[in-house]
Order: sequence, then C-alpha cells, then structure tokens
Amino acid sequence: MKHDVYTSFQTHCLSVETLINVPFFDVDSMGVTWHGHYLKYFELGRCDLLKKIDYTYQQMKASNYIWPIVDLRIKYIKSARFDQVLKVITELVEYEHRLKLSYKIVDVDGELLTKATTIQMAVDMMTGETLFCSPEILIEKVKAYYAAQ
Repeated sequence: MKHDVYTSFQTHCLSVETLINVPFFDVDSMGVTWHGHYLKYFELGRCDLLKKIDYTYQQMKASNYIWPIVDLRIKYIKSARFDQVLKVITELVEYEHRLKLSYKIVDVDGELLTKATTIQMAVDMMTGETLFCSPEILIEKVKAYYAAQ
C-alpha cells in the first residue's frame, strides 16, 4: 500500500509513523533483516503511539498497570535489507477491553514489507490479576486525544 493512500485513512484513526534505518547488526550474512528484529521495530512504533496519547510505559507503571503482549501475529511479505529506510505505521485498533495495535512496515516507496498485530492486556501490578476491560486511565487518555483533534 502506498503511503499517500494510507495518509487519507489516518484522519479517521489514531496512528503514528516511525522511521527506521535497518542497522548492520540486524541483518544476516546475506544482508537480509533477521525476522526477530521486526519485533523491535514494532516496539518503537508502539512507544511512539503511546507517547502520542500521553500514556507511556512509565505512566502505565505509575498507574499500577503492566501491559504484557498476549498475542502477536506477523505476516512477512518482503525482506528488509541492510541500510534500507523503513516506515513503521502503527495504528490503534481497539482499546476498551484490550490494547490492540496494527503495524505496517513499508519502504520509502510505500511498498508493504510486513504487517502485524499485537494484543496487550492490562494486569493489576498489586494483585497480578488480568483485567478484561481496560483501566479507566487508558480510556481517558484515548478520549482526550480524540477530543483534541
């Protein structure tokens, strides 16, 4: 999917774009990005999205919740290579009962290389109990973001 097509969709959702230049230490001897490193790229996008709604990992901890990933799905379409500039497009899909994010990694021409989703569930740090509804703080942060738009 070309980036300019995706931009028009972004006006209706909460998303961020994170640029990554594939470093040498992320590739194998053939210059291809090792599949496990894509998880780091998703994490960078996730952190940027959390900053955008003002609910970073530090704020999650301060509000007594941790958010472990409970589900991860990846579709590799085309390999990224050493020194290639990538754009990670991270989009909020669900937030009321769990935090579901989708990711697209595209090259500078907008060619889709990888897509993925992650699901995170809130866990009360004091009790260790998994919550099946998102804590009010996350819902307030997302609503505040949308209200400001």
